[in-house]
Amino acid sequence: DSSLWRSAHKNRINMAFKGEDHLDSLPLPVQRMHLIQVDSVQRWMEDLKLMTDCECMCILQSKPISIEKDEQNELILSSQYSTCDNLQLLLKRAWIISTELTRIAQKLEKNRWQRVHSMTVRVNCHVRSMINEYNMFTRNSSEEMHQFEKLLIDKCSEFTAFTERCIQTEDEQILKSMKSCINETLTTVAQYFGQLIELVLTHEAQNLLRQIELSDSVYITESAISSLFSLTQEGAHLCRIIAKEGGVVALFKICRQDCFRCLYPQTLRTLASICCVEEGMHQLEKV
Repeated sequence: DSSLWRSAHKNRINMAFKGEDHLDSLPLPVQRMHLIQVDSVQRWMEDLKLMTDCECMCILQSKPISIEKDEQNELILSSQYSTCDNLQLLLKRAWIISTELTRIAQKLEKNRWQRVHSMTVRVNCHVRSMINEYNMFTRNSSEEMHQFEKLLIDKCSEFTAFTERCIQTEDEQILKSMKSCINETLTTVAQYFGQLIELVLTHEAQNLLRQIELSDSVYITESAISSLFSLTQEGAHLCRIIAKEGGVVALFKICRQDCFRCLYPQTLRTLASICCVEEGMHQLEKV
């Protein structure tokens, strides 16, 4: 018996030292789990080969090469990205409002009045914030834009008052009669909001195109083209607005001037983005 026990014990020791032979007999998932537990660093280094470093590259490319602290250059760089950043903020806020309006319509169909009211209050805040933020960085706003701003704010206030009355009553008949009014108000808010955004984007496109057409500065022109390209990346609707406002003609004028030769690639890239929509192609054929 003692000899049998020693033999079994010896076999267990041999199996412990011959781990690879033992693993070969196990199913593949079990083998992989063993590798992860035993040598996690090695597994991480192997997986690292398959990972991309695009995020690191984006961060590195955004860093300036020069380490000199020139206050004037810092001021120029901050102003270079202000228009683009403000437009991105405006578009993000507009997307939030549009999404919230869609969700309000869905909750309204299910008669979830408490949710409808809270979301209406949130939309009201977003609309006011969007208008205030835009008026802080824009210039030469048209009278038509100011009129739509006032109409939208007033209609949002009316919308909030309607939904507040709904959560204060449990009478089904009153709620049913008010539901049609709320639906009508929601449609009007969405209409005013869409028209205001259309005017704002058209106004910004006009400003950028005016800079491109009138400026003799390579820096100002480059900044305007960069902002224009950013707008084209926000969707086909913005490309249509830019094409309608004469963007194709303005960009071709840049490509005909030797002083802007360094901007040709950027200009042609923006032109290609605009010409992805039908209106852009029509303007291209005319030019």
